[in-house]
Amino acid sequence: MRQLILEEWLSLDGYATDKDNQLSFFPSAEANKYADRDQLKFIDTIDTILLGRVTYELFADFWPTATTDTEIIADKLNSTPKIVFSNTLEKAPWGKWPDAQVMKGDAAATIKKLKEKEGKNMVLWGSISLAQSLIRENLIDEYHLQVCPTITGGGRLLFPNLDQYKNLKLSSFKKYDTGVMALHYTH
Repeated sequence: MRQLILEEWLSLDGYATDKDNQLSFFPSAEANKYADRDQLKFIDTIDTILLGRVTYELFADFWPTATTDTEIIADKLNSTPKIVFSNTLEKAPWGKWPDAQVMKGDAAATIKKLKEKEGKNMVLWGSISLAQSLIRENLIDEYHLQVCPTITGGGRLLFPNLDQYKNLKLSSFKKYDTGVMALHYTH
C-alpha cells in the first residue's frame, strides 16, 4: 500500500506560517542547498504530489519556470504528477509541464482510494487546511518536518486540535548548517 507523507516547514514554536500568513522564516535557497540535495533523493521515492488550492497557486507562480541552475529539484518536481484538491478550480496549469489534475469533493475519500493503488508514495506539501483534515482522518503515514530555528510568536499552527493523543515514532533526523532540523516521524 502506498504511503502518504506530509512534508511541512515549521517555525520552532510550531507554526506553518507567521502572523502575516507568510513563510519568511524559511532559509534562503542558497543557505538551504544541502537540504535540497536530500529533497532531490526524496522525490525519487514518490510518484504523486498533492496540493491544496492555495499552495498550488503559490507553487504554480514559481516552480514551472524554475530551473535546475537555481533549484536542483526543479525538473523532478515539475515532471512529477500533481493533484490539486479544490472545489473552485477547473484547471491547474503548470507552465510548459503537464497540468495538475483537479480533484473536487471529499479529499479524504479520494486519498483513501489513491493509497490503495499501486505505485510509489505520495507527498502533501504545504496545504495546511488539507493537511489538518487528513491528520484528523488519520490518513498521514509519515510526517517530514523541517523545523526552522525561528520563533514567530504566532501564525497558523500545523496541527489541529485533536480529541486524543497521536503518538509518533521518530524514524530519522538531520541537522543542517542553517540550524534547520529535519525530523521524520511515523505512526
